[in-house]
Amino acid sequence: MTQSRSRASGSKPPIILSEDDYNRLSGLAAAVEDRQPLVAEELQAEIDRARVVADGTVPADVVQMGSTVEYQANDGPTKRVTLVFPGDADIADGRISILTPIGTALIGLSKGQSIHWTARDGRTQRLTVLNVEQPAARETA
Repeated sequence: MTQSRSRASGSKPPIILSEDDYNRLSGLAAAVEDRQPLVAEELQAEIDRARVVADGTVPADVVQMGSTVEYQANDGPTKRVTLVFPGDADIADGRISILTPIGTALIGLSKGQSIHWTARDGRTQRLTVLNVEQPAARETA
């Protein structure tokens, strides 16, 4: 297996995905492969390196689909977003698609972890997760 293009030099932090998120995101990556090959490749590379665990066993501080995340890019301001599937995205309402570079970078990270990612303008940035909140339905699982 060849190593996929890294977002930046150095190793990436370990990430965790639920079985459900892994299956849904794998399907999404396959579905957009023809229209958005680079996006699909980046998403697939992230989910392929994840440790997949049973649904309901992902720690509460790990970014999952539907999680609300506070993060900081480089030394910029703190931002708060909810990670969603493309059809639910609304940047004005703080809902970002998993198919955006930052959405793909966030999935599976836990509070306190950082990752280097490449923005759409080609600049490499360091993103740090400051806080993670799960939707009410997932918290009771």
